[in-house]
Amino acid sequence: MAKKKYRRYSPEFKRHALKRASEDGVTDKGVCEDLGISERQLRRWRDQYRLLGDEAFPGQGKSRDEEMAELKRKLAKAEQERDFLRDAAVFFAKESK
Repeated sequence: MAKKKYRRYSPEFKRHALKRASEDGVTDKGVCEDLGISERQLRRWRDQYRLLGDEAFPGQGKSRDEEMAELKRKLAKAEQERDFLRDAAVFFAKESK
C-alpha cells in the first residue's frame, strides 16, 4: 500500500483561507471548494489559530529571505547558462556558413 502524500500549505495560504471564511455572506463550504481544501482542514486551521493566535502556522523553518536568496542564485545560474548557449549558437551559426 502506497503512503499517502500530504499537501503542505504555506502560512500565508492558511491565513488567507481563514480570512475569506470569516467574511460576511461566505460559507466555509464555498471557500473550501474554491481553494481545493476540505472543510475539516479549514476547521483545524481555525482551531489552531484560535489557540495560538499569530504564532499559529510557524512554517517549516525556511524564511522568505532565505528562499528568495536561493531563487535568485538559481535564476542567475540559469541566465548564465542561457547566455552561454545563445553565444554558442551564434558561433556555430557563423561557422556553418
